[in-house]
Amino acid sequence: MKKITGVMVYYYFVCKRKLWYFSNDLNMEFNSELVGMGKLIDEISYNREKKNILIDESINVDFLKDWKVIHEVKKSRKIDEAAKWQLKYYIWVLRNKGVDIEKGILDYPLLRKREEIFLDKKEQEELQLILSDVEKIISLQLPPNKINKGICKKCAYYELCYI
Repeated sequence: MKKITGVMVYYYFVCKRKLWYFSNDLNMEFNSELVGMGKLIDEISYNREKKNILIDESINVDFLKDWKVIHEVKKSRKIDEAAKWQLKYYIWVLRNKGVDIEKGILDYPLLRKREEIFLDKKEQEELQLILSDVEKIISLQLPPNKINKGICKKCAYYELCYI
């Protein structure tokens, strides 16, 4: 069984089909302008911080403050729910490794906004169900059905789904 990554949790909320493609090594994001822009924003923001901390080869934390607060940098709030759960997953993973994480912060440097994210007991239980569902999706023989939403047109996997 593959390790579940933060990107997989994010894609779970964005599109189950995208999650399946990504987890089955069909990566289309290398040529996506939007993904490139997101990486650039991450690179030029918060330069004083030690960034992109890889933990257990499953999560890549944008940066940590005093091993208490996890920061995740995003370019927009369009897929806010996915970003929140990705950050909650990071909190959960680090807590399970004995790190006393207090909270996460979603940083939107282009919007000059921040949002605090917490993980409570109920959400931990919900996260367990989400992770179980992620495992089921990535182990399917074929990808789930298309979602046919507005975000599909800008998706790096658009051609795999629609052309």
